[in-house]
Amino acid sequence: MSRKRLTQLTMVLIIIAVVVIIRPWYILDETEQAVILQLGKPIATIKESGLHLKLPYPLQVVYKFDKRLLEYDSPPEEVITEDKKTLLIDYYARWKIVDPLLFLQTVVSEARAMVRIDDIAYSELRTEVGKVELMDIVATERGQIMERVTAKTNLKAQDFGVEVVDVRIKRADLPSQNEEAVFQRMQTEREQQAKQYRSEGEEEATKVQAAADREKALILAEARREAQIIRGEGEAEALKIYAEAYNQDPEFFAFLRTMEMYEKSFTEKDTLILTPESEILNYLKSPRQSATRD
Repeated sequence: MSRKRLTQLTMVLIIIAVVVIIRPWYILDETEQAVILQLGKPIATIKESGLHLKLPYPLQVVYKFDKRLLEYDSPPEEVITEDKKTLLIDYYARWKIVDPLLFLQTVVSEARAMVRIDDIAYSELRTEVGKVELMDIVATERGQIMERVTAKTNLKAQDFGVEVVDVRIKRADLPSQNEEAVFQRMQTEREQQAKQYRSEGEEEATKVQAAADREKALILAEARREAQIIRGEGEAEALKIYAEAYNQDPEFFAFLRTMEMYEKSFTEKDTLILTPESEILNYLKSPRQSATRD
């Protein structure tokens, strides 16, 4: 190989080595975004993936940041509810970097960003939980509380180029040293409420029963009144029929009434002492005697 060609090959290798060392390019994948600093001053924010050119270091420096949804899992923290009960709350936050330049200028790294997010989220969580009683947090209000915490945390996190997408409670427990006392207090309160509800229910039942009894008495009184009216009308009608029958055949009517009296008066266990002249025996005598007497 000639000396000239060797020199050329050497120059090419040197150039390649220099290019490799200074690396006047950088690559962003789909999950990354970057901020370009030139002599310490930001000149561009790059969010498109692919191969990009830059001036050699230290003229230009590339800071890469994740643009995916990130998660911060907080250790359990104590908060106090409106009814002065202590809760041990384990929560997490989902967030992402939306302004990489502001992020670089304020918090620089993800680790420092998570510290800031934790401070803000915990502060807002304490504030919101302090407005609500324990049972409401456990039963009904948890979703609304976390929506408010998320909105307020996100508003403050925007100051360092971060969007907080969600803050959620994973678990809410009572501290072990307070658990038994709180349960006993809750049980006592529920028993008092139960007694009050039973008392109110019994009072209402008494009112309903009294109203029903009054209604019953009115209905029975009205029924008895109508029954007496109907009975009186029936007896009057019967007397009228009896009177008409008597006028048509007084002798038969007297005979019929006497037979009814016999049926009601004479039984196997009854003993009657009467004189022969008693009119009650009139229809028990022989027809001849009866006729002679007449």
